[in-house]
Amino acid sequence: MIEARAAREDGDYASLLRAAQGGDAQAMERLLMRTQEVAYRFSHLVCGHAQDAEDAMQEALLKTYRYAARIREPEAFRTWLYRTVKNACLIGRRRRVHEPAHVLSLDEIVPTMNGQRRPIDAVDPGRRPDEHAINTALRRRLRSAFAALPAPYRLVVFLREMEGLSTREVAKVTGLSEANVKTRLHRARLFLRQELDTS
Repeated sequence: MIEARAAREDGDYASLLRAAQGGDAQAMERLLMRTQEVAYRFSHLVCGHAQDAEDAMQEALLKTYRYAARIREPEAFRTWLYRTVKNACLIGRRRRVHEPAHVLSLDEIVPTMNGQRRPIDAVDPGRRPDEHAINTALRRRLRSAFAALPAPYRLVVFLREMEGLSTREVAKVTGLSEANVKTRLHRARLFLRQELDTS
């Protein structure tokens, strides 16, 4: 399901990008709006610090506007965008001496069934109260376990499991080999399982 959503989003980005490359101003505006949403969410995870995240998002928007015509593989736009944000965050981090004070919560990154995002603890009117309580408790445990992951593992879990990127795409974004991506994912899953079992 995540992979299908990711493929659909890549297709949407590719269509918008091709139209923008053809001179469609409305397509460019829609592309920039979607870029802003994705870049801000991802920059919070990578940068941690709010000001660095904001700067990285602005950098991604600027580069999207400036270089859209030069992107040769529209289907790979999201991979290019994640890499742009990651690099901007690393540059911003070098300018600061403190470590990130904020880690993106699962409230901000876990989609619902219809693809819309909402707070994890929001009440689903279709659920019985006991089902909602169980779901809320499980999501809180998952959020806590995710926050406890070391930053490099959070990054690959976010890209692979939550954004639906392929292992190859995650490798391109992170600069890791595909083997290293698989290793980090495996270790992250073991860590999450252990955290969930003991919490």
